[in-house]
This record gives sequence, C-alpha cells and structure tokens, in this order.
Amino acid sequence: MKYDDWLTSVHPRIKAEPIWKSVMYQKALFLYDLCWEDCGKLLKDARGRKVAGQMIDSVGSISANMEEGHGRGFGKERQYFLRIALGSARESKGWYQRGRQLLSPEVLEHRLALLDEVIALLITELNLQRNTPR
Repeated sequence: MKYDDWLTSVHPRIKAEPIWKSVMYQKALFLYDLCWEDCGKLLKDARGRKVAGQMIDSVGSISANMEEGHGRGFGKERQYFLRIALGSARESKGWYQRGRQLLSPEVLEHRLALLDEVIALLITELNLQRNTPR
C-alpha cells in the first residue's frame, strides 16, 4: 500500500480531528495499517505469533499516545505522551528486527525507514516544545 493511496482511505471523521494536521500522526497511523498486514504474514508461522502480538501493540501505541497527548493539550503532559510514543516507535523497530525472517527484505527496509521517519518527527516535536517559552 502506498501512502498517497492510504490517505484516501482514511475516514473523514479521523481527518476532521485537529491532530490529523500532524504529519507524524498520519505516518504513525499509516504504519499501523501496514503493520496489520505484516502481522497477517507473521501469524501464519508459530514462531511469528508472539512477535506479531508484540509488534501490533507497540506500533499501535505510537499513534495512540500521540492522540492521548494531543487530547491533553500542550505542556508537560503532552510531552510525556510523545516520549511514550517515541519509546514505542523504538520498540517497534526491535520487533520488526525480530520478525525479519518472515518478512521480505523490502518490507523490512520500508517499515524500518518509516519508523526512522516517525522517530525523527517525534524528536523534532519534542525539541520544539522543550524550546518554546510558556
């Protein structure tokens, strides 16, 4: 699935949320849908089942914590949830590494690159908030 195609599939009520303006949130939701597909492949192998459960949880936690932090406004609480999202993104890279034997090298590279992008966006956002006077 390509990102531009995926964008057209997102429900209008999700796109109406203020957080939708954030590219890091969009990319995190896109990653979740890709992870959903990847887990389908992992679940076909007994060794991949545990990895799939952990992977879908950690990838889902990225956008979920962005939503939670955004819902709480700006300040320390939002930063806290963005840091949790950052930790989940880094954890997700590890789960993709663990599941690499059951995913194609192209899929693995794409997912790790997308996670790197989400991580960079989260770090940028955290740094911006840290340096913004209140």
